[in-house]
Amino acid sequence: MHIAEGFLPPLHAAAWTAISLPFVIFSARRVTRLMHDQPQTKLLLAASGAFAFVLSALKLPSVTGSCSHATGAGLGAILFGPSVMALLGTIVLLFQALLLAHGGLTTLGANVFSMAIVGPWVAYGLLRGTQNLNAPLAVSVFLAAMLGDMATYTVTAGQLALAFPDPASGVAGSFIKFIGVFAPTQLPLAVVEGLLTVVIVNFLREYSSDELQRLKFLPEILTAEARL
Repeated sequence: MHIAEGFLPPLHAAAWTAISLPFVIFSARRVTRLMHDQPQTKLLLAASGAFAFVLSALKLPSVTGSCSHATGAGLGAILFGPSVMALLGTIVLLFQALLLAHGGLTTLGANVFSMAIVGPWVAYGLLRGTQNLNAPLAVSVFLAAMLGDMATYTVTAGQLALAFPDPASGVAGSFIKFIGVFAPTQLPLAVVEGLLTVVIVNFLREYSSDELQRLKFLPEILTAEARL
């Protein structure tokens, strides 16, 4: 699902980099402030980044020679808020491009926008929205992680459609084709990511409740335990 090195036209690659850069800069400031104010959360922050790295590095073959993978970005957005994931996601994608040839440097901005910006914001928005509707915590976490993953894949399909519009049906037709390429493998992967994120959040509530209580993005989770 990462867009490969050199696959986007230079103008598109530069535009996505320019769009993503302010989010990453803001994220770096947010992470710096978080580690200064709450240094005890460094391990949990690193674990969230590692979770995204491992999940997004596990590629499964899709149709027409493409591949799909989970993102892992929903967990960090749930625990720390979506702004933190822009920096963590950039680090994850940079290491994958350099060490695994997964993604690329010229397409880093586009991949950051889909996986480290849009996906986490969708996940966090769904978490907050479902909690405001008094949904059970497990349902909120599952939907946040699953649909955050799907949002990433949808944005990637849109980025590719903008870069390579169909000669007959234009951007819309190209978008449908790209989204259809990923769907057979991405849908079940999103479900698996949602379930795995629920398991991890429950584990953290059981064994790392002190760390969770220090994170200001978790009041909804901590007050929703009785609804599980």
